[in-house]
Amino acid sequence: MNRSMARVWLGLAGATGLLWSVGALADSHGMKASATIVGCENKQIEGLATLTEQTTEEGIKEVTVEMRVTGLTDGKHAVHIHEVGACEPCGAAKGHHDPGPFGESRPDSAGDGTPAKDINHPYHMGDLINIEVKEGLGTMKHTTNRVTLSPGRLSILDEDGSAFIIHTNADTYCDHESDLKKGCAGGSRDACGIIRPVGG
Repeated sequence: MNRSMARVWLGLAGATGLLWSVGALADSHGMKASATIVGCENKQIEGLATLTEQTTEEGIKEVTVEMRVTGLTDGKHAVHIHEVGACEPCGAAKGHHDPGPFGESRPDSAGDGTPAKDINHPYHMGDLINIEVKEGLGTMKHTTNRVTLSPGRLSILDEDGSAFIIHTNADTYCDHESDLKKGCAGGSRDACGIIRPVGG
């Protein structure tokens, strides 16, 4: 799919609402949220994301994230849920969603010269998989049990909200001592989207 076709797809999706696939993801009791993705500097970056919470038979809450974005460079880009629902500027989203009591919101696992601490905390609750862009269209689908939409310590719909941040580079997951360096979580911020609850 070329970039012009991708923009047509996004236009159609916008015309029919942000919930382009939520209905297919959720059961009748699933909580839902969505985000409109916008570029931090490059306003040609745009997209949509949906989130649906379901509960497994064992009672574990899982959130499925689906995202489509155009305007990013081809290749992999880090995607994280950040701790504040703000995008103007993109730095207002602050660090990665990682509530306490032992939370660590720094975007990179390291960067301050304390690798021993970082090796014991190789990821954040808001870390997701990379989005892969091909011919101008990026797609990602990921299910995580590290966050919830429903109330609780892991909720991303808390008092100050949350936002998606898409980064310039891929996330290498900062999980090896040799990889503990500034930028291992994707570097600068290319796009942002405030996560908002849908329905109720």
